[in-house]
Amino acid sequence: MTEKPCAFCTLPESRIIDASQYGVVIRDGFPISPGHTLVMPQRHIGSFFDLNADEREDLMALLERAKVVIDAEFKPDGYNIGINDGPAAGQTVPHLHIHLIPRYKADLPDPRGGVRWIIPEKADYWSKR
Repeated sequence: MTEKPCAFCTLPESRIIDASQYGVVIRDGFPISPGHTLVMPQRHIGSFFDLNADEREDLMALLERAKVVIDAEFKPDGYNIGINDGPAAGQTVPHLHIHLIPRYKADLPDPRGGVRWIIPEKADYWSKR
């Protein structure tokens, strides 16, 4: 059985909106908000914890650059930044990617808890249960 090539290792140039020595930036193909962006290493690697120091520093700089672009283009009111690291965490493409998700006032009635909603029954810690 032939393995399917990594979708992020075979990106067409037209998808790349920024790049650096170690990373690339693209818009998410299935965005959950306007401007949803992915920052990923050029090297095929699955986990954030397997990055070397130079790659990690470079990806963080790309993340900051991506935020500046999103701020100018979409003017969000906040951000969620997330990494699904490993299948148990929901990673579906086995190539590390950092989600930079712009958030907008009223995109949810109550956004409190943010990323805690990955396990809904543990998200709301502020109200009486």
